[in-house]
Amino acid sequence: MNWRATAFLLFISFWCRLYSQTPPTTYILVGEISVEGNKKTRSHHILRELFIQSGDSIPVAELAKKLEFNRLQLMNTGLFSKVEINIKNWELEEKRLDLLVKVVESWYIYPIPIFELADRNFNTWWKDYDHSLRRINYGLLFYHNNLTGRRDVLKGIVQLGFTNQYELVYRLPYFDRKQQWGLSVGGAFARNKEINYATFENRQQFYRQSGDILLRQLRARMSATLKPKQQVSHTWEATLHLNEIDRRVRDDLNPDYFLGRLRQHYSSLAYELAFDTRDIKPYPLHGSILRVRVQKDGLGKQEDVDALPVSASYKKYLSLSRRWSMELTGAARLAMIRHKQPFSNSRALGYGEHYIRGYEFYVIDGLDYIYGKTSLRLQLFDRVHNWGKIVPIRNLKVMHHRLYLVLNNDMGMANNPYYGSDNNLTNTLLWGYGVGLDWVVYYNKVFRVEFSRNYLGENGLFLHWATSF
Repeated sequence: MNWRATAFLLFISFWCRLYSQTPPTTYILVGEISVEGNKKTRSHHILRELFIQSGDSIPVAELAKKLEFNRLQLMNTGLFSKVEINIKNWELEEKRLDLLVKVVESWYIYPIPIFELADRNFNTWWKDYDHSLRRINYGLLFYHNNLTGRRDVLKGIVQLGFTNQYELVYRLPYFDRKQQWGLSVGGAFARNKEINYATFENRQQFYRQSGDILLRQLRARMSATLKPKQQVSHTWEATLHLNEIDRRVRDDLNPDYFLGRLRQHYSSLAYELAFDTRDIKPYPLHGSILRVRVQKDGLGKQEDVDALPVSASYKKYLSLSRRWSMELTGAARLAMIRHKQPFSNSRALGYGEHYIRGYEFYVIDGLDYIYGKTSLRLQLFDRVHNWGKIVPIRNLKVMHHRLYLVLNNDMGMANNPYYGSDNNLTNTLLWGYGVGLDWVVYYNKVFRVEFSRNYLGENGLFLHWATSF
């Protein structure tokens, strides 16, 4: 190749590289961030929740996306029914802008009458126990979501009926100058006139005798939380358990309930790591959350429980289009100490959020579990309804609600080496699937109606609901 050809190629290469370069990114400097509309919540606690701070430089092309993300972060606190983040001043020559955060505070005080089922879910109460009113809890739950304007929570429960329960909890999200350390303290006492003493054919067995108290439980708990970044938190938790059963439970019903004891006392230490990037925490459409927890039950030879469960869960949310989204969930627990545990400490699937759809009538006890869930969701509508004068409380006048059609598919299993002989669903791969409707109301209340089918060939219509203040 002669020098003319070489020079020509270098010339072409230079101009191709010049025109293929990405235009330089234009940044804008964030100046003052002011807050309006907050009557109870302190402004610096609102600013603490933002991912944008005064002095940050933001690419102009990403500004709208970042403002919307921060708006959702404030909504996720549960303190506000409406949040707007607007540009207050935009100085083009200095490439600087100020931001105005406008909030409408939620209703913080909830004196809520308790009228709830004592059973795990509505379907179990309706079918297995003939919707008996004896299995109803009633009382009062007092919940203050912003006691001193620091986003601190005070919760009190006085409950009678099937289970007598008294509980008081106080949670302060930040107490240090950098607003990174939080604290929670609380205690609870409960008395049960009816006790779930065993599991037979994967159904809870209950016993009740002339209104006598069969189970007493006392719990005291303290935890500290470190949140160095908005999306990362570390929690250390210490709990004291004092439990007692009636002699008839041990002698006549199940000697393994407390492994031959009438009283059970033990302390627990736990550590939990959480990494949360969800956009809308009560019903996410994008992001993920990872939780890892290590817990030691029984800290000395004189204590009545010796267990070391390690658990992890991961939820991923994908926005497939404007109306389509997907939720993927995986969770597992492994008992690092493999010897036999008390029956009361051997719960696995079928309790709380750890269940396989289609198996709501059953419980699967065990040391270990693993499951995966998939939900494909289609948004049917997204509307805002103004109740006007019908609702006298200003904070509740405007109701934002969304409805989703959902296709579900779940698989999982629980390992039960000690209490599985009379329960055929243990140590077995479970599969459930179906279709449902999810109704999201006031941003943080979710009601689910699901028609599900399990691998036993059973169908059912199941109701679930979750509320976060």
